[in-house]
Amino acid sequence: MNLSLNYTVTERFLRYVVVDTQSDPSSGSFPSTEKQKKLGRILVNELREIGINDAHLDEFGYVYATIPSNTEKDSVPVICLCSHMDTSPDSSGLNVKPIIHKNYRGADIVLPDDPLQVIRLKEHPDLCNQIGNDLVTASGTTLLGADNKAGVAEIMDACYHMVNNPGIKHGQIRILFTPDEEIGRGVDKLDMKKLGAYAGYTIDGESAGNMENETFSADGAKLTIKGISAHPGFAKGKMESAIKIAGRIIAALPVELSPEGTEGKQGFVHPVSVEGHVETASIDFIIRDFTDEKLAEHANAIRTIADGVLKQFPGASYHLETKPQYRNMKVVLDKHPQVVDYAMEAMKRAGLNAKLCSIRGGTDGSRLSFMGLPCPNIFAGEHAFHSKQEWVSVQDMQKAVDTILHLCMIWEDQS
Repeated sequence: MNLSLNYTVTERFLRYVVVDTQSDPSSGSFPSTEKQKKLGRILVNELREIGINDAHLDEFGYVYATIPSNTEKDSVPVICLCSHMDTSPDSSGLNVKPIIHKNYRGADIVLPDDPLQVIRLKEHPDLCNQIGNDLVTASGTTLLGADNKAGVAEIMDACYHMVNNPGIKHGQIRILFTPDEEIGRGVDKLDMKKLGAYAGYTIDGESAGNMENETFSADGAKLTIKGISAHPGFAKGKMESAIKIAGRIIAALPVELSPEGTEGKQGFVHPVSVEGHVETASIDFIIRDFTDEKLAEHANAIRTIADGVLKQFPGASYHLETKPQYRNMKVVLDKHPQVVDYAMEAMKRAGLNAKLCSIRGGTDGSRLSFMGLPCPNIFAGEHAFHSKQEWVSVQDMQKAVDTILHLCMIWEDQS
């Protein structure tokens, strides 16, 4: 079926990005910031205006909604379309001023509110595929929020077209918008029974035509160091500062095991925070790789470095504790090949060169897959996420809407 749509995805996107939904990793509440619910309420109102009457926002900030099946087939599995509403704590999401750059011709883009923020073609190679397209950026002092409000807008536009075009045949579709994905809590309070889907798709990827069926596996680690305190005026031969030990351990981490020294399928060990006093200090790490075996190797690398450093401090000791965070969703998706195959076919029907990729990170889909909902990640068109140079293409967002609609039709057709 050829789709000829009057897209509203850009208008929706421009409405959503001006709502500050930044999450907060230091918060103990759920969602971590109450302001995320503001966008949730906007989405619920729009879904109801579309005609999706069961749309609602729950106490934890999740938006749930259902598009009823419009096919006579009763065997079409329920699928879920999912995006997250929060934006990264890494850069401000307050007072976002979106700018549309029409008919991009390949020049560097200087963002007007901070001329030091320049989106350069040589640093953003996917811009080569955007000649003639319309690009949306922020103004230079905030992130844009395409991660993941592009995905939210694309799902919302697909909902509109499914409700208003009965020729687009589909089974029951569940809509899910989540809070706190950026701080790793996106599905902590999700009601899986209430969701009631067979398979899911996060719309939260990068380049048009890309789909990710593989993520990092992730552990967190805390290294606690116990030193020896003494009065600094009488410390010679006695004091063994836990702070200085922590510094030496961090300095001893090899570059080839760091985020800045790795790419592709290479994992890393990354210290993300340090706290301490002379007597006690701690280092928090994130450990990332594509297999559990590699995660264990990286944890052992931390131990080996700590053992080496502490040989110089015979009175000091350390303890390393690791905790699982999420796992590579490919383990689950390989058991459900049609979930990936249907999405690849949907991108092809949307006129794209479909490409299967791995992501050096995680998505809500990583955890959803292990919670019983196989859930690969489809492109949303977002680029340079978590930064003030974030951008998205209007045409890529429209292709994402096409992909979602073809995907829903394929599930109906193949049932």
